[in-house]
Parts: sequence; structure tokens; C-alpha cells
Amino acid sequence: MPRTASQQVTPSFGPIATLESLREHLQWAIELEHFTLPPYLCALYSREPNRNAEAAEVVSSVLVEEMLHMTLAANLLNAVGGMPRIDRFRMLAPYPRCMPHADRSFEVSLLPFSPEAVEQFLRIEQPTATGAIPESDDYKTIGQFYDAIRHGLRELCARLGEASVFCGAFTRQVTDDTLRYGGSGRIIAVRDLPTALAALNEIVEQGEGATHVQVWDGDHDMFHPERKEVAHYYRFQELKLGRRYRRGDTPQSGPTGDLIAIDW
Repeated sequence: MPRTASQQVTPSFGPIATLESLREHLQWAIELEHFTLPPYLCALYSREPNRNAEAAEVVSSVLVEEMLHMTLAANLLNAVGGMPRIDRFRMLAPYPRCMPHADRSFEVSLLPFSPEAVEQFLRIEQPTATGAIPESDDYKTIGQFYDAIRHGLRELCARLGEASVFCGAFTRQVTDDTLRYGGSGRIIAVRDLPTALAALNEIVEQGEGATHVQVWDGDHDMFHPERKEVAHYYRFQELKLGRRYRRGDTPQSGPTGDLIAIDW
């Protein structure tokens, strides 16, 4: 017999249906965040001294937040009883290569600071399209990958109970007391579903903007605390277009604020 509305089963997104699968995907998240660091470092360190100071601030701010994301992914994995690994050979593979477990349509190279590097960063940080489904493997955007983890966490908590899912020792969490973090955003110690979802939101919103539709990520600029910060994708749009976002700007309008001086 057909199900009534109250009997409808929520669809499952991808294979994150066991704790072991969840732990595997959170290890992938650590590897993904680690993967982004060398391209940003290469662009930053190839910049000529005393030139492009504003661009250096943009790349540096993204780099620091990617390290925060790696920390949050490790906190998530520790919280569900896993063991973060950063000594795997595949994390040291040479570039160019594709993002870990993403679709194979895009290879990332190590480029000096240049328009080509900025275009590559825009591809890495591409926001998820409205209505795009979560993708736990072969994902097109980083946001879709984290959406799949979010759905897997919720389903496992509903089926197994939060206490069974968040079975890791809290002493393994990185907190503000154990690490002095100086970038935008915050370290979140993960102990239950609400704090896990907060950590995932921190990662995604810093990358592509709040709720997938805003340029702002809810934080303040680490170099200029008086300014509200835009998400990674839109920071690189600022470099590409040579202009900052200001209050009232949207993804559709593009940046209409102050000019950014860049000497390619």
C-alpha cells in the first residue's frame, strides 16, 4: 500500500549510513582542507615583497581559515570516535591533482600569484547552487560534500541516538584554551549534534557565504576588524574585479565598493 504523508521516509543522501562511513568522510574532510593549503601558500609566497599588500591580506586570511576548517574537521572526527590522520602518503601527492574524492573535472596546480591563480581559487571555493543535492563522493562543490556529512550526522543521530554517535573523548577536542587562534571565525569544540552542525556551518559559510545566498560569512575581517568579512569565494571575486564588496551588495550585483590596487 502507498505510504501516507506521515509515513514518508526521509531520503538518504549518499553512503554515510554507518559510523565507520561517517568517520571515513570526516577524514576526507581533513584531507580536503589540507589540500587547499599549498595552492594558497604558493600564491602568497610568490608575491614580490612590498607589492600587492591588499591581495596578500586576502590570500592570508583564506589560508588561516582553511587551517581552522582542518581543525574543525579533526574535532568532528574526534567527537565521533575517530582518529585524525595527517601522515598519509596521499596527502603529500604532487600537484596538479584533483581535490580529494571530488569529481575529476578540475585539477588544481601550484601557481604563482596571478589572474590564473585567482581563477583557480574561484573554482575551489565555488558556492553550491540553490537546490543542489548533497554529494558524499564525486562532489562538484565543497558545500555539497559537507551537506552530505550534515545529512549523515542527522540520520545517524536519529537512528542510533546522539550518545552513540558522539562517543569520542572530549579531552581530544582542540579548544580556545589549547590553541591561540588569531583569524576570523572561531574554534568549536564538538560534543553533540548542535555543536557538530555549528562546526559544519562555520566551514561552509566561511567558504561560500551564509545560507548559500549571501556574500557575507558572519565574521569580521582579521586584518580590519571594523569591516564585515565576505566569504572566500567573494574575496577572490574582489581580487578578480579589483573592487570590494560593501553593504547591500549581493552575488548578483558583484562588488561596488572601494577599488583594490593590484599589480599583476
